[in-house]
Amino acid sequence: MLRASVACEAAGVPTVSLVCEGFERQASATGRGLGFDGLPLAVLRGHVDAQSHEEMVQSFLASTVDQVIAGLTTPLEHDGAATAEPTALDVVARGTIDEIHRLFAARGWSDGLAIIPPTRERVEAFVAAGGHDPWRVLGLARPSGRDVTIWSIAVNAVMAGCEPAQLPVLIAIAEVLLDPHYGVEHSGNTTGADALVVLNGPVIAELGFNHGPGAMRDGAGAPNTVVARWLRLHLRNIHGFTADEHDKATFGNASRVVLAEDEAALAEIGWEPFAAAFGHRAGTDAVTLARMNSGIIVGSVVGATPEQILPYLADGLARVTGWDLTHVYGLGQGQHRPLLVLSPVLARVFGRAGWTRTDVQEALFAQARIPAWRFEKLIGEWSNLTAGRRTLVELATDGLVPPVFGQSDDPDRLVPIVSSPDKILIAVAGDPNRTNAYVLSHDGPHGDWTSRPIDRSYSTDLVCNIDDPDACR
Repeated sequence: MLRASVACEAAGVPTVSLVCEGFERQASATGRGLGFDGLPLAVLRGHVDAQSHEEMVQSFLASTVDQVIAGLTTPLEHDGAATAEPTALDVVARGTIDEIHRLFAARGWSDGLAIIPPTRERVEAFVAAGGHDPWRVLGLARPSGRDVTIWSIAVNAVMAGCEPAQLPVLIAIAEVLLDPHYGVEHSGNTTGADALVVLNGPVIAELGFNHGPGAMRDGAGAPNTVVARWLRLHLRNIHGFTADEHDKATFGNASRVVLAEDEAALAEIGWEPFAAAFGHRAGTDAVTLARMNSGIIVGSVVGATPEQILPYLADGLARVTGWDLTHVYGLGQGQHRPLLVLSPVLARVFGRAGWTRTDVQEALFAQARIPAWRFEKLIGEWSNLTAGRRTLVELATDGLVPPVFGQSDDPDRLVPIVSSPDKILIAVAGDPNRTNAYVLSHDGPHGDWTSRPIDRSYSTDLVCNIDDPDACR
C-alpha cells in the first residue's frame, strides 16, 4: 500500500495510507526508505480482527476520518531526500569499550550483547583480507532504502565477532536478502518468523562450521553463532528491522544459528546436499535461506526401517504446522515449504533401504496429513486469512489447490499440509549417534527459500584490467 502511495505522490496525486494502531513508525520508516518522509497516515484504532463491524465503523468515524481529510487536503512537503544518516566513515562514538557498548545499545545499533567496536582500522582490515572494494554496492535494502555495501557488511561483521575468512559467506547471505524472491521486507511481520541459514560445501569443514552435536544450538560452533548474529545485526542496521522501524514481531524468536549439513553422512547414503534442490551441484559452497515460524523436536525415534520411523516424522510435520497453512492457500499459494532436519543415524535408515530423498518426501506427503475441517478452520476461520472462508473442495474445484485436497466432502478426511511432495524439504545434521529429528514450519513468501553460491576466491574488485579500462575502479 505504501509503495502505491509513494507512486501516486510522485505523480502529484495526494494520498492517505491507512495503518493499524502500533504500525505508525513502521509506515513512516517505509516511506522514508522509499524516499518520502512524512507520508500522510490515518490510524485505525484497535485491532481490526478483534472488533465487530459496528465497532470498526464507529472508531473510523470518531478518530480516522479527520486524519484522512487532513492528509488529502494538506500539501505534502517533500524534497525527494530521506532523513540524513551518518556517512560510512563518520566517527559516531568515542570512549571506553563499556561506553561504546552502552551507546550502541541505547541507539539501537546493537542487540544489547557485547560487541567489538567497529573502528575504521578493524573494518578496513576485515575487508582487505579478501581484496574487496569496500564501496561496492550490492543493492538497495528494502524497505529502509539504504545501500548494501561491502563496507556495511563488514561493519556489522566486526561487531558480531566474525572472522575475515567468513566475509564471502556474509556476502552471499546479503545477496539472498536483496533477492525480491526472498522478500526481506516481510522480515518484521507480526508472527515473528526468523531467518534460517542452511550451509553446504567444503566451506563447512574449512571454516570450522559445526554440523554435529548441538548443530542448532548457540555456541556449539563459533562460526555458526557469529554468522547468525551478523545476520541479525545486518537486518537491524541496514534493513531497518528494529522496534522503532520495521520489526513488528508480537513475540519473536531467538536467532537461529547457521545450520551446516553433514555432507559426509550425505555422501555415505548417496544423497545430494540440501542446496542441490536449488540448483547447486554437490561440492558447491552455497547458502540457502528461509524464514521459519515454529519448531519442535521429534525425539527418540524408534525403528530400523523407513516404514517404522516415517509415522513419527510425519506426525511431527503435521503438529508443527498451523496457521502456516495460509501459505498453501491464502497469504500465499503453494508456497509452504516446511523443513525436516534428520540426524545422520535416521538418514542412514533411509539410505540403507535404498530410499532417495525424493522417496522420503513422497512418503511424508502421504502421511503428514490433518483433517480437512482443521485445515479449513486454520486458513479461514481461526486465522481469517482466506477471503470468503471457502472450503477445500471449492478451492480444488477452482484449481486453486491440487485435487488431492478436494477428493470428498467428508470433513474428517485427511489432507496434506503442503501442495506437493517436493515442498517438504529435508536436511541432515546433528549428533550422529542420536535418533532425533527437528521440524520447522515455513513463512511462505514472507522469506521464501532462496539460495546463492559462495564465492571464496580472492576478489578482483580493485584490479585494473588494462584490456578493459571501464573495469578499472
